[in-house]
Amino acid sequence: MQFSGFQKLTLLDYPEKTACTLFTAGCNFRCPFCHNAALVTHIDNSHFFTEEYVLDYLKKRKGIIDGVCITGGEPLMQPELTEFIKKVKEIGLLVKLDTNGSYPERLGKLIDSGLIDYVAMDIKNCKAKYFETAVCGEKDLQNVEKSIALLKQGKIDYEFRTTVVKEYHTVDDIKQICEWIAPVNKYFLQNFTDSGDLIKNNLSAHSRETLEFMRSAAQDMIPNVEIRGI
Repeated sequence: MQFSGFQKLTLLDYPEKTACTLFTAGCNFRCPFCHNAALVTHIDNSHFFTEEYVLDYLKKRKGIIDGVCITGGEPLMQPELTEFIKKVKEIGLLVKLDTNGSYPERLGKLIDSGLIDYVAMDIKNCKAKYFETAVCGEKDLQNVEKSIALLKQGKIDYEFRTTVVKEYHTVDDIKQICEWIAPVNKYFLQNFTDSGDLIKNNLSAHSRETLEFMRSAAQDMIPNVEIRGI
């Protein structure tokens, strides 16, 4: 397996853990505000980290880092993902997976096999605006809803999160998201930041005041709501 990005230390990506973050290339969504466009629309196949390099690093850092975050792109698109995670678990590290929720069967198999320890699933928008926001060939929320239901079974620690963009999300949208997914353990509102490598330009963040309004609306249905990025 190959990785298009490797952040060797993060104190943010895995809640309350010290970890490294691996980035896989390729995604079935084209979210305009995606801050990893280089992993979606213009993949550089000449620059990558090999599985052997990554595993060697992890073995040397065992006892210093607690786990590995696997993100993308959409990691569940990778056919070699399960075998790679098995090797990470053999080293004795925790595994956090980021996903857009469009591959519930693959997600379920990883959960049932005990290969992952934490899942962060993106909720792109309310139902009515989902595919305007996610921008993909699908127009059916069935897979996303299956993944939501799967995580809510409580077999694994998880969070749901929404990257909030001024041009795509209103306070009412956040309220509708929470009405849809509640009850859940944790919900995060992630403030949009321009990475300089977006799929669509000229997007902007909401003010802190609006984000607080969004949190207040969300807490009517989900008590544990936090804001990231302010």
